[in-house]
Amino acid sequence: MTDDLQVFWATYNTLVYTVGVHAMLALSIYLTLSCGLLSLGNAAFMGIGAYTAALATLRLGLPFGEALALGGLLPGLVALVIGIPTLRLSGVYLAMATLGFGEVVRVVFLNLEITGGSMGLNGIPMKTQLWHIVAILVVLVYGFVRLRRSKIGRAFEAIKEDETAAKAMGINTTSYKLLAFVLGAIIAGVAGGLNAHFTFFVSPREYGFDPAVDILTGAIFGGTGSFVGPMVGSAILAILPELLRFLKAFRLAVNGLILILVVIYLPNGIWDRKLFARLRRKGSA
Repeated sequence: MTDDLQVFWATYNTLVYTVGVHAMLALSIYLTLSCGLLSLGNAAFMGIGAYTAALATLRLGLPFGEALALGGLLPGLVALVIGIPTLRLSGVYLAMATLGFGEVVRVVFLNLEITGGSMGLNGIPMKTQLWHIVAILVVLVYGFVRLRRSKIGRAFEAIKEDETAAKAMGINTTSYKLLAFVLGAIIAGVAGGLNAHFTFFVSPREYGFDPAVDILTGAIFGGTGSFVGPMVGSAILAILPELLRFLKAFRLAVNGLILILVVIYLPNGIWDRKLFARLRRKGSA
């Protein structure tokens, strides 16, 4: 590694890790959105995964791989338990229910001694490496490509388009929605475990209302027409504050202005395949 690369990596390695984790969170919420579910519980699942993985290494001394597996398993089990009653809801009612669940999780973290209360957990060992994030993202992308062409992927699309029609076609909509919800929670939990082991610290405020909205914003910003859109959108939103650092106190205002312009002029997100196709046809004309 050259001196310039070493300086770049020393300065921006946390940002690179953050972009990777945000891409995983984008995939986690894309799963639920692809099934027509508006869930705001992904930040809570991320928090459960982060605390579980951190406690597994700090208190139990488990290897990082096992801690990460537990960080994905526990949110999946929690999603299974709460998903059975809550997925009877839809639209804004489901969003409110999952947001309420997130607040319950945050309050639990605040009041448990084992989680460090409002102070959170400090001194989490640095276990996450770049290859961990890259390898997991490669596996996830491969899985999403396969999912798209599978029976499950087609069922998700049918439910998103018209759940009543999907039921009439013999699709067990409840089971498929629960599957999307649980898989999304597992991915968010693994992302939380990775995040905890490169930030050295977790606290309840990192998994409340604002992070839940940020995850959804990244997905909508990128576009939910395919799994690539949310990944691109979340990556841009993670990098944008750093690019706008020179604006100092005004960077958040400019960041918000960019989001507004994208919503107005690119309602399908910045990764709009139909728009790309139209531009290619114009370019070849």
